[in-house]
Parts: sequence; C-alpha cells; structure tokens
Amino acid sequence: MIDTPEKRSIISGIGLSRTGRKTGISSLELTLESSRQAIADAGLTPADIDGIATMGETPLQDVIAALELEPGYRGGGFDTGGLLSPVISAFFAAGAGKARHILVYRTVQMMGGSVLPPRNADSSAAEAPPRRDNAMTDMRYLLPYHGYAAPNWLGMHCQRHMHLYGTKKEQLGWLAVNSRRNAGLNPGAVYRDPFTLDDYMNARMISTPFGLLDCDVPIDGSVAVVVSTADYAKDCPRAPIYVESIGGSNGDGGWFRRADYPKMASVDAAAELWGRTDLKPKNIDFAQLYDGFTFLTFAWLEALGICGEGEAGPFVDRATRIALEGEMPLNTYGGQLSAGRMHGYWILHEACLQLRREAGPRQIRKAANVAVVAAGGGPIAGCMLLRV
Repeated sequence: MIDTPEKRSIISGIGLSRTGRKTGISSLELTLESSRQAIADAGLTPADIDGIATMGETPLQDVIAALELEPGYRGGGFDTGGLLSPVISAFFAAGAGKARHILVYRTVQMMGGSVLPPRNADSSAAEAPPRRDNAMTDMRYLLPYHGYAAPNWLGMHCQRHMHLYGTKKEQLGWLAVNSRRNAGLNPGAVYRDPFTLDDYMNARMISTPFGLLDCDVPIDGSVAVVVSTADYAKDCPRAPIYVESIGGSNGDGGWFRRADYPKMASVDAAAELWGRTDLKPKNIDFAQLYDGFTFLTFAWLEALGICGEGEAGPFVDRATRIALEGEMPLNTYGGQLSAGRMHGYWILHEACLQLRREAGPRQIRKAANVAVVAAGGGPIAGCMLLRV
C-alpha cells in the first residue's frame, strides 16, 4: 500500500444546514447548524474540536467564538486543491498530528461566497502539496473579449470538445435530466420537479452551448465535516470514512493556455490522485463530480479515467449507466444543477452518506465501498478517493 499523509485521517462526522433560495438566514446561523450537526454526528462536543478550516463564507473567528472553540490549528485557503483545499489541508494536518478533530465548513449565500483565504488561516500543514499560482491571473486577457464569467469560458471548452469528439448537446442534457431525477428523492434539493430532454433542449440559452439547465443553482446553505485522526475510527459512532488519496491543481495553464486545451486542471488533479493509491478507476463504485456546468462533469469523467478521452458523451447518453441502478451512479443527490451550488461540499456530504448507506430512497442499488469526489473547473481542481 502506498503510504501518504491523507491515509492517516478519516471523516468522522458530517452536517448539512437548511438549504434554500434567498432564505434570509445569516451565514453564521447556517454555519452553526451544519457545524453542530457534524460535531454531534462524529460523537464529539465542541470542546473536542482542536482545529478549524474553511474556504468561507463565515469568518473563522465568528465560528470559534460562537462554539467556544480553542483550535490549535487554523486552516483553509485556496492552494492545495481548489474548492476542496480546506478539506485536503485538514487531511494533512490530522495525518501530521497537528490536530485530532478538525471542523471544516463551507457556507454560501446565493451569489456570495468568498474563495479567498479566511482570516487567521494556516495552510502550512506538514507535507501538504505546494502552493500554486493564482488561478485567475489570466482574467485580464479574457475580459477585453467579453469573456466575463465562467459560462463564457467553459462554453468555449465545451464547444471545442464537441468539435473534436462529436459530443452532442443532448448528451449534456441526459446528465441534467438524471440529476433532476435524483433531486426528486432529496428533500433538501431546491428543485425537485422532473423535466424531460425536450424541456432541457428548449431552455433559455445562457452562453453557447449552455442553456439554463446546464448551469448550477445558487442557494443559501452550509456543509460541515469533521476530519479526525485515523485512530479515532474505533470510537467513531458511525461508519468512519477513510481517505484513500487526494489530488489537486490550481493555476497551471490558466483558463485557456493549456497545450492540451480543452482539458483542464482536472487532468492534473486526477493524475496526482491515482499516483497516491494502488486503486484504479475500475475500483470506483460511484462518483460525485462537480457540475457547476454540465460539461465540467464530462471533463471529470474523462480526467479520472471513468471513461476514455472524448467518450463522456456516449457514457452518459440515455442516463442508464449513471442512474442510481446503473454501473456508475453519478451525483446521486441531484448535484449542483438541481439540489444547489455548495462549491463541491454537498458532493462530499453525499459521498459520505452513500458510503455509510444512509442516503434513504436515493441510496444506490449496488454495494458501494469506494467513492470519488471531485470539484472545480478550468484551472481549479481537487479530488479525493474515499472508502469504508
């Protein structure tokens, strides 16, 4: 077995706040809801928490004061694995013995949600991957050409993929239809009413080739997890989630400067992940993959080797392989397309539920012992293999 620091950590607890659109609930209240759930789920009390990390939105100091924490480790930032950086940093910190129980949270409020390092963050966890360059440095080249936002930038990636491999918009649509079907089984999802492929194709255009149903849904909500040292597994009241490997990449190649465009940082993150484990893509039982836009999930399917290069479209076509009863169940809670955008943290929460076989009516049909979780797009990517 390849010995890496993340293998010396587990996810011992998870929590999810109320979710919705324009709820009016403060970010602190949402954060405390998810955090208290996660701490209790781990069989702990706030007094047991000796580390804390976040990507935002609620400042660390506010949560520390509200929960009366005394953390020796404070982490977060945006340097080890994109959106999942605080979680990955927590794996390394726990594995290095810098803390025994680390609370990690991500809170969002509709269009808000900082991706800047939190105040008082310490992302220098022993043996952590090196810092990367800022992923947004090439914005100055995109803005003069009216590339104002991610739908524009990723729409170009998608169109290039369509040109190279014959990927069809209808295939993107089957991903969205499947996600909405899964969301119908999730009481926390903000959109649960089913739609058809015709509904998808007729949706309002946002940025070619993306229509409205290709885009994730901004919401209010918070997800928290507790990362503990692996020796706590024997005392964990619920099935501990073991960390098999991680991968991350931020900034290299920017949004458009990769020689292998339209590939993205997901390729580099996946390569790092597979280099830290003896497991192979064939060992994955289900996948929770970032879907800020439908095409990002296609990019992750190929980067992780779940399907071949250029084969994501046929892989998801008709949504049979990716259904709850399929060979590779995908985004089982509804994804960001229908449940709501949590920057990859609801993806992580759902993976833990599925591995613990606690997902209720949306529990996947086959035995599930290994999950892949991946978040990010363009130059921002982080992924992890989890197992029970």
